[in-house]
Amino acid sequence: MNLDPRLQTERNIWLATTRPDGRPHLVPIWFVYEAGRFYICTQAQSVKARNLQSNSAVMLALEDGDRAHVVEGRARAVQPSTNVIRQFKEKFDWDISTDKSYGLVFEIEVIRQVMG
Repeated sequence: MNLDPRLQTERNIWLATTRPDGRPHLVPIWFVYEAGRFYICTQAQSVKARNLQSNSAVMLALEDGDRAHVVEGRARAVQPSTNVIRQFKEKFDWDISTDKSYGLVFEIEVIRQVMG
């Protein structure tokens, strides 16, 4: 499969999670892509973090609907690798290893993706 170069350059991806009562939650979020997986950072008490703790299923989509890139995946909280930390620093000038507010990192494993 060809790697979409936008995964290295786009700042935002839309993240869809499901609340425990079944209602959807959709937000744009910064991300990095490393070795076939997506990584996001959030606050531990955010809606998205609480949703992912009860249901790990997610959908992701790049912002450009004319060149769709949609991903179905599973999220899990992880300790980020030094390479993921470096990528956030390079892409956003953000050191996630020292950020006390946004200290929860999720790795999203791709189950299926559609690019158009």
